[in-house]
Amino acid sequence: MSQTSTERLREYLAQLPPQAQALLMREFERAIERGEDVAVANFVLEQLRKVVRGTEDDDDEARPRTDDPARLLFRPLEPFLIESNFPMRAGQVRRTSLTPVWQWLGRDGAPEAASAFEAALAAIRQSGSTAGLEAATRKFQLAAAEAIVQVATPVQGDDRQRTLSRIGPPNVVEDLLSIGAVLRAREAIDTLGGKLPGQIRVLTPSQLEMVTAALNVPSLQTPQLLPFALSLIMQRLAAPWQIIRLAIKMAASDDEIRVAATPYGIAVTIALHDLSFLTACLRTDIRRGHFDNVGDQLKILHDGVRGLRTELDLRNDSAWGRQLTSIRADISNSLQSEIESVPGRVRRILRQRADKDIASAPKIDAAEVEDIAALIDFVAVCRTYASELAINEVTLRTYSDLQHYVEHSTESLVQTLRGGDTKARAYRLMQAKAAIRFCEILFGHDYASLMNRAAENAMTGERKATKAE
Repeated sequence: MSQTSTERLREYLAQLPPQAQALLMREFERAIERGEDVAVANFVLEQLRKVVRGTEDDDDEARPRTDDPARLLFRPLEPFLIESNFPMRAGQVRRTSLTPVWQWLGRDGAPEAASAFEAALAAIRQSGSTAGLEAATRKFQLAAAEAIVQVATPVQGDDRQRTLSRIGPPNVVEDLLSIGAVLRAREAIDTLGGKLPGQIRVLTPSQLEMVTAALNVPSLQTPQLLPFALSLIMQRLAAPWQIIRLAIKMAASDDEIRVAATPYGIAVTIALHDLSFLTACLRTDIRRGHFDNVGDQLKILHDGVRGLRTELDLRNDSAWGRQLTSIRADISNSLQSEIESVPGRVRRILRQRADKDIASAPKIDAAEVEDIAALIDFVAVCRTYASELAINEVTLRTYSDLQHYVEHSTESLVQTLRGGDTKARAYRLMQAKAAIRFCEILFGHDYASLMNRAAENAMTGERKATKAE
C-alpha cells in the first residue's frame, strides 16, 4: 500500500471505539490462525497495534502475538475488559484480574493443562506454521474454564475462602465466574458477534428481530452470560442506550415493572450505568478545562436521557427512575457552575478601562482568549441540549447575556480605536480582536468580518488623522 493509503487506514482505525478495535484485532488474529489472507491480515493488524499502543517502532511488537499464551487464553474476554479504575457493571471484567488468574492456573488451577498448552505453542512456533494453534487454545480454554468455575462456585459446607485468597484480592475473585463463563461459551459469543452487523445505526424493529434471533441460544440466556451478550451488541450500536429497546421487546411492554421482571431488564441497568459513567467523565473533563469532546458527550447524554425518558414508562420513585433523575441532576450541576462563570471571564477581558488604568492592566493572553472562546462555544453547545439536561433556564439566560454584552462591547471598543494615546490604543486593539473572536462564535463569521473591517477602518482613519496634523 502507498504511504497515503497506509495513513488513511491508520486514521480510520484510530477513529474506532476501543471495543471495536479489540474486536477487529481479534478477528484478524483468527484469520491468521486459519491461514486466510495472511498478508493483508498481518498488515492491518500491524497498523492496528500501532494505533492501539500509540507507537511506531517497538521491537516487542515484531514478535507475533500468538506467542503470548496468556493473551491467547483470554482473547474471548477482550471486548469486555475495562481498566481497574473504571466503575464495574455486569458484562465487564477488570483487565487487572487476568494476570493473577493466569498465574493461579499455572500454579494450582490447571497446571498440567497449562504446561501442555505452552508445550504445544513451542512446537507450533518451531514448525513455523499456525496449524493446530486454534485447537490447542480451545482445549486449554475449556480446561481453564472448568478449573475456574469449580473453584469459584460456592459449595454448601465447603470453606473456599483460603483457596480463593491464593488466587488474588477480592476484585479478582469477583471476576472469576465471569471469566470462566466467557471462556466456556466462547463459540456462542463468537457466533453472536459473527451474526451482528459491524455497526447498527438505529435499532429498528427489523434490526431487533435480527438481534433477537442471534441471541436465541440457550447458553447466552443465563444470568451470567446475558450481560456479556448485551455488551457485545451495545458495542455495535451507534447509540448504545438503544439496547433498552431489546428489553422492551422481550417484555412486550414499556412498563418498567414488566421490563424489570424479565432477564433482559439488565439491559436498562447497563444503559443507566453507562450514562452515569459518561456523566462522571464529563464532570472530570469540565473540571480540567478539556472541552474538545464535550459536544459529543453532551449529545450522547442528551439522546440517552431522552430515550430512557420517552421509551420507558419510568416511575419517579423506582430505582431506575431515581437513578435517571440523579444522572440529570449530576449533569445539570456539572454544567451550571461552568456556564455561569463564562460571562465573568468575558467581562474581565473586554471591560472598558480609562487610559490611565491601561498601563497597570494585565496583558491580554491569546491563549486565554482561546480558552474563553472555547467556553462560549461550550455554552452554545449546551443550549442545543439544554431542555433534556435540566439546564434550560441558566443556559438561555447566559447565552443571551453574552450576546448582548459582547455586541455592545465590540462596538464600543471599535469606536475607542479612533482616539487615545498609542499605548492605550494598542491595548484596546487587543481587546477588540478578542471581542471579534467572541463575535464569530456568538453571531457568525459574517458579523465578525464586518466588525473586523470596522476596526481596521478605525485604525486607518486614526493614522491618517495623525499624519494630517
